[in-house]
Amino acid sequence: MQPKTITSSTGTKDLQTIDISLRILHRPIQEFLPSIYTNIGLNYEEKILPSIGNEVLKSVVAQYDADQLLKLREKISNEIKEGLITRARDFNIALDDVSIIHLAFMKEYTQAIEHKQVAQQQAERQKFIVLRDEEEKNAAVIRSEGEAEAATIINEAVKKYGSGKIIFKFFCF
Repeated sequence: MQPKTITSSTGTKDLQTIDISLRILHRPIQEFLPSIYTNIGLNYEEKILPSIGNEVLKSVVAQYDADQLLKLREKISNEIKEGLITRARDFNIALDDVSIIHLAFMKEYTQAIEHKQVAQQQAERQKFIVLRDEEEKNAAVIRSEGEAEAATIINEAVKKYGSGKIIFKFFCF
């Protein structure tokens, strides 16, 4: 079993360019070794794996938007793996593992994602400020209603019992 890294620059469904790298653990299928070495050569992995890797990467990645590549990374990785295993079998090569080891977007796309996240955070902050202001307004309304009710009760007491002195006692403990 030998490792091989394949790097490709390819486009997504929404026309974003990405750089993607795969790590492939491969080995020739033993019973086909004479055929592989005779027809392809000793460096079969250098001749076969990069071409089928790029082919499968481009065909799978082109089906997804850049956003989906992040959200569905495991699913897409499995699709790439299955596609590569199938294609490598045609050349009598067994793939034991295929993993995405690097996935990078264009600088402009990365900056756009960062700006979007900052805008979302600012929107959440503004929403919080609006909710806080509404709560403060509701508290002021309730306080005013309580003060108005207290004034009404005092007014009714003055009407009923006269305009005597009203003494408020506060106790501090």
